[in-house]
Amino acid sequence: MLQQEKNKWLAHWRERYREKFAPEETIFSKIHRGHHIFISTGCGEPQYLVRALVNYVQSHPKAIFDAEIFHVWTLGVAPYADEKFKYNFRHNSFFIGPNTREAVNQGLADYTPIFLSHVPKIFARGLVPIDVALIQTSPPDRHGYMSLGVSVDITKAAAERASLVIAQVNSFMPRVHGDGFIHIEDVDFIMPYDEPLLEFHAPADDVIAQQIGKYVARLIQDGDTIQVGYGSIPNAILANLSDKKHLGVHTELLSDGIVELMKKGVIDNSRKTIDRGKTVATFCMGSRETYEFLDDNPAIEFRTVDYTNNPLVIARLDNMTAINSALEIDLTGQASAESLGKVFFSGIGGQADFMRGAVLARNGKTILALPSTAQNGEVSRIVPFLKEGAGVTLNRGDIHYVVTEYGIAYLHGKNIRERAMALIAIAHPKFRPWLIQEAKKLNLIYKDQAFIPGKRGEYPEELETYRTTKSGLEILLRPVKISDEPLLKDFFYSLSDTSLYRRFISMRKDMPHERLQEFVVIDYTKEMVILATIQKAEGVEEVVGVGQYGIDERTNTAEVAFVVRDDYQGKGIGTELLSYLTYLAKRQGLHGFTAEVLEENRPMLHLFEKMGFDIEKRRAEGVYELKMTFRER
Repeated sequence: MLQQEKNKWLAHWRERYREKFAPEETIFSKIHRGHHIFISTGCGEPQYLVRALVNYVQSHPKAIFDAEIFHVWTLGVAPYADEKFKYNFRHNSFFIGPNTREAVNQGLADYTPIFLSHVPKIFARGLVPIDVALIQTSPPDRHGYMSLGVSVDITKAAAERASLVIAQVNSFMPRVHGDGFIHIEDVDFIMPYDEPLLEFHAPADDVIAQQIGKYVARLIQDGDTIQVGYGSIPNAILANLSDKKHLGVHTELLSDGIVELMKKGVIDNSRKTIDRGKTVATFCMGSRETYEFLDDNPAIEFRTVDYTNNPLVIARLDNMTAINSALEIDLTGQASAESLGKVFFSGIGGQADFMRGAVLARNGKTILALPSTAQNGEVSRIVPFLKEGAGVTLNRGDIHYVVTEYGIAYLHGKNIRERAMALIAIAHPKFRPWLIQEAKKLNLIYKDQAFIPGKRGEYPEELETYRTTKSGLEILLRPVKISDEPLLKDFFYSLSDTSLYRRFISMRKDMPHERLQEFVVIDYTKEMVILATIQKAEGVEEVVGVGQYGIDERTNTAEVAFVVRDDYQGKGIGTELLSYLTYLAKRQGLHGFTAEVLEENRPMLHLFEKMGFDIEKRRAEGVYELKMTFRER
C-alpha cells in the first residue's frame, strides 16, 4: 500500500476502535507481575514497544516484577536482560543471540533448548504459557488485516495464545503473503510508531568463506530446493550459485542473498514438489531493500515455523538440500551448533529440523559448512570428540557432506575410520598431525596410519581437472587423498589377475592396508598419484584408473606406471592419465619418464610410443625397460 493509503486506513480503524489506541500508561498497566511476555523475533522486534515497556518499568518500579520474557532471537534492544532489571524481568530464550549470551552464561537469563518447529506446540499445550505478546505489524488494510511482515515464525502462535496482544503498527513493516496476517479485532492494543526495521548485515565475505562457498556450490544441482542460514559463509554460498538454474527455496530464514538470486532468475521455484512457484520462509533478517522486495510480493510466502521447519513437510520436497553450520564437529560426525563445551552459544534452532527433513527427502542431501578453525586459527573446529558438556545438535546420521576451505568430506554410509580420515583430510593442515595422533589413541583409525605433515603432504586441489576421453566418457583426474584408501582398495580388487600382474609384474594379489598406504600417503613434492574417477551416484565416487610417478632425483626423471580397470579399458582413460602425468612432470621440470613393461603388454607399449617421447628400449627376461625423454616443443 502507498503511504497515503496506509494512513487513510489506519485513521479509519482508529476511529472505529478508539479503545485499542489507548495511552501507553493505560496499555502497560495491563501487564502484571509474573506475566509471561513474548517479543517478536529478530528484525521483527518492536523496538519502540520494548523501549516503552522498559521506560514504564523505570517510572513504575513496582508495577512489574518477576515477569518472564520469551524471545527466539534478540537482535536489537534487550535492556530487560540487564542485571539492574533482574527483579523485573527474567529472559528466557529459545535461541541465544549475542545480546543475551553473556546473561545466559552468567545465570542471569535462561535458555530453553527445543526444535523451533515444536515451539507453537508447547505454546498450544500450555507448557510455556504466554500472557502478553508484543508484536510489530504493518498498518491494517481496508479489511482490517495487518501483516506480521518479517517475523511470522513463532510470533503468530504467540499472538494466538496470548490473552493480551499489543501491536506496534509500523508503516516500514512490509505486507508479506502467507500465514502472517492478524486481524485488528484480535489485537487488544495498537501503538502506532513508524521507525526503520532492524537490519542484519553479515560480515563481509573473506577468502575462507568464498572457498567454502565454491565447494558447496559444486554440490548443489539445477532444480534443487535449498535451505541456508545467515552469516558470511551462507552469503558466500549464495553468491556462488549465480550460474545455477531453477533453484527453489524452502527455508527458515530469508536473507539478502536469496533475494538477489530471485532478482537474477536463478531462484524461480519452478521445480518444487510442493509450494511450486513460491519462495517459502518463516522470517527475514536483511536490508531495507530486501524488506521492500518482500512487500506484497506474491512470489514469497512466510509460513509459520511449524510448517517451514516440520521435517515431514521438508521431506516432501524432492532434491532438498539443507545447508547449515556448526561450532565444531568431531571425527565420528557429531556436531554441536549450540554450545562450546559447557558454554551456551546459540541454540538448536531449526537446523536439526531441516537436516533431518532433507535426509528423509527423495534425493535429499545435507551439508555442514564451517571454517576449519576458530579464534584466528588457534583452535580446530574439527576435533577428536566433542567437548564435555557440548550439545549434540546433529548426530552421526544427520550429516551427508562436511565442507571446509580445505575440501569436501562425504560421511553418509561411511564407517568411523573412513569418517575420521575424511574429516582429517579437510582439517586445517597444522592440526592434522594432532588429529591423526588423537585418532590413533582413541582407536578410531589404524594404529600404524602414516602421515606426511606440512606442505609436502598437503592436498594440491589446484591439480583437479575434468577430461573427456575419446569415447566421450567424462572423468575427473585428481591427486590421491589420504582418505582414499577404501576407494583404492575397491579399485585394485576389481582388477583381473592379468591386469594386476601387468601393473605390478608380480603374482601377488592381495592389497592390505600396509600396502595401500604407499598409494594414499605421499609426498607430493617427490611423487604423484592421479586417480581417474567417475561419479556413480550422489556422493559415490568410483576409481576407474590410477597413474603414478616417483621422482629419481639423481637423473631428474620419474618412474611412471598406470592401470585402468578392465571394464573401462579401450575408452581412452589411459591416454588421459599418461597425458596428464606428462604435463605434471614437465611442470616440475623433469626430463622424462622410465618404465618397466611386460613384453606381452602390447597396449601399454603402444600407448607410450604414441605419446611423442624419444624412447630407448632395453629388453631383458620378457620385460622392456623404457627410457622416455620429453621432447622440447
